[in-house]
Amino acid sequence: MVHLSRWKIILLALSLALGLLFSYGNALSPAQREALPGWLPKPTLNLGLDLQGGSYLLLQVDVDAMREKRIANLSEDARQTLSEAQIAVGGIVRDGNGVVVTLTNPAQMDPAVTEMRNLLGGGASGLASDRTITRQGDNRIRYAFTDAAMTAMGPTAVDQSIEVVRRRIDSLGTREPSITRQGAERIVVQAPGESDPTQLERVIGQTAQLTFQMVDVDNSVQEAMAGAVPPDAELLMGEDGTPYLVKRRVIVSGENLVNANVTTDQSNRPAIGFRFDGQGARRFGDTTAANIGRPFAIILDGKVISAPVINSAITGGSGIIEGTFTIASASELVNLLNGGSLPAPLTVEERRSVTASLGADAVRAGQLATMIAFIGVLVFMVLSYGLLFGGISVVALLMNGILIIAAMSMTGATLTLPGIAGLILTLAMAVDANVLIYERMRDEANAGRSPIAAMDAGFNRAMVTIVDANLTTILAALIMFWFGAGPVRGFAWTLSIGVVTSVFTAVLVTQVLLVFWLRLRRPKSLPIAS
Repeated sequence: MVHLSRWKIILLALSLALGLLFSYGNALSPAQREALPGWLPKPTLNLGLDLQGGSYLLLQVDVDAMREKRIANLSEDARQTLSEAQIAVGGIVRDGNGVVVTLTNPAQMDPAVTEMRNLLGGGASGLASDRTITRQGDNRIRYAFTDAAMTAMGPTAVDQSIEVVRRRIDSLGTREPSITRQGAERIVVQAPGESDPTQLERVIGQTAQLTFQMVDVDNSVQEAMAGAVPPDAELLMGEDGTPYLVKRRVIVSGENLVNANVTTDQSNRPAIGFRFDGQGARRFGDTTAANIGRPFAIILDGKVISAPVINSAITGGSGIIEGTFTIASASELVNLLNGGSLPAPLTVEERRSVTASLGADAVRAGQLATMIAFIGVLVFMVLSYGLLFGGISVVALLMNGILIIAAMSMTGATLTLPGIAGLILTLAMAVDANVLIYERMRDEANAGRSPIAAMDAGFNRAMVTIVDANLTTILAALIMFWFGAGPVRGFAWTLSIGVVTSVFTAVLVTQVLLVFWLRLRRPKSLPIAS
């Protein structure tokens, strides 16, 4: 042991240098960090919702509404396909996971089935494997989703909603939001630093489903308002309260949207520019070319934003949406459109906000608790093993704290109030390895072995126990991190980092410092022998 490997000294020095490099930013103010050279790393700890304040939302994904909409889309697909093939439809009714189409003329059964089987080639509703088409008697065709497809819609909708919500929150500039699934159909959103939960809820909750549909000019809006709505149309209201009768068939939807941006119209008023992908541009160009002189509706979340008349074919795949926008409302809508539309409506089941002052109180309480824990460990180690051995443990503990802060800053981890509890627990557990090593040294020295032999046995024979004890702890932390959510994961992550760094510092730092002391003093006995 006296012949300490050079690589251990190099590893220790390198670890200390990297620890200081990636943790020093936490001791500086934002202005001081900005004044540093650009090549220097400036990572800092991200404080959680409970430490810096922010907003908390518990959202319910309305999967049932999404399933109903998908089934309604089946009805419109079947109606439009058969209409284009000039096959008369007597009626379309809902039936379980799909719809049943009744033909007016049974002789058209074979061509109708052939036309509808073309729908299984793709489309917005999915792949061919998720839908089925079956004959029912001489004049009925059932077009439906499979049971597996209906079951898969729930998890898929939640996953897509989480990603959309994340993009929308990022557009607000909120730092390190926590967005996690809770149960089967719920989403927990924690946005530290977001002081306006109303704006957060408005941005998150808006479905932002943009569609372009033709206005029905062949039927009367007044008759539709009286209840006589054609089966292939729907009655929608404009932002100014004007009623519109529009075709149910969607020409282009937000799924084909490549980009949206804030621009101005011919009167220099705020407007929204848009650009479609190749498929959307072709469909939009074909439809506008075939309907010159007729109006089409631009619809957002079931409300008509505008209904301009098509003066010429729009083949470039881009255009602008005019309306009664302000710069703020246009910017918010652009963020929503670029973030994507939600696959299903979201309802807020719980909302909470934590003020910045309450978060500051939690930070001060956490700092005080950490300081008390550190002083308690320092006093215990000095009283138990003397100033030399106890002081070396404290030095290892200080380096352990630096490495924990550096690791959390470098990985972008979020420090929460339970995370501070995990940090305090790590401080207490960090000296366990030193206690095991020192007690083994004491037993060996009391048995008459030399200081060198006692120290060598203390490190070698205690190592198995140290690894075993910390391995079980880190396994428990990994289980909490995998199955937990929110504060539980913060506690588990801090504890996991602390376990790794505490074993490293307690063994390596203690070993290096004791070897230097041994070479310098060459003692006849260990101070902790008695």
